Amino acid sequence: MPQTHHRTNAAPPCSVVAMAEDLTKVYGEGESRVVALAGVSARFLEGEFTAIMGPSGSGKSTFMHCLAGLDTPTSGTARIADTDLGPLDDARLTRLRRERVGFVFQAFNLLPTLTALENITLPSALAGRSPDPEWLRHLVETMGIADRLDHRPAQLSGGQQQRVACARALASRPAVVFADEPTGNLDSRSGAEVLSLLRSSARDLGQTIVMVTHDPVAAAYADRALFLADGRIVHEMPEPTAAGVLDLMKRFDGRTPTP
Repeated sequence: MPQTHHRTNAAPPCSVVAMAEDLTKVYGEGESRVVALAGVSARFLEGEFTAIMGPSGSGKSTFMHCLAGLDTPTSGTARIADTDLGPLDDARLTRLRRERVGFVFQAFNLLPTLTALENITLPSALAGRSPDPEWLRHLVETMGIADRLDHRPAQLSGGQQQRVACARALASRPAVVFADEPTGNLDSRSGAEVLSLLRSSARDLGQTIVMVTHDPVAAAYADRALFLADGRIVHEMPEPTAAGVLDLMKRFDGRTPTP
């Protein structure tokens, strides 16, 4: 189990890369009405790795989806840098996600007919750009997949596929990378490799990472952990440890943490 993985000599982050202000999300009406978010506010800084945690149904995935422009909040504001996502139409939202946001999903989401390299460069190709060759070379070497670029997903292990997915998320140098349970389908060794890559992306490359996870060990790689319950942020833990996160999670009664 990891002890601590937090930045040591990195310069303190300065600019706000993503922000939520009083986000609410309500599904349905009447007796079927469900409040998924009940006024969530948070800031995510340059070079900061944040874990979003909470019981099932706490709103953590909804929060990430609204912040990333994948879902529309009922009220409140989500921003990427200085851009308010609310007024954007579908075309402008799609363009913003391609240019400013990276995604890493639990299921990898690689296209099976494309090679690793083609998967990595696909978002840039869809945006009509070519990735910086020096940056791309640095990424694949950092990810340890330089000798796997001509392989298709079926020829790669789960850990290698997720490293390709991480490289794809970082290739366009997005403002922020959202990771939704990125180690959920991996064994412990592969999961540790991916988490180390995300951590080093924040610490060494200045990348902002926002990761939804239920795993205390995964949260221990982050610089801080935000805990949601009943659609609200109920606790923030700087420099989380697996033991500290697990202890707090044990005090959840499924809705709110006990003192």
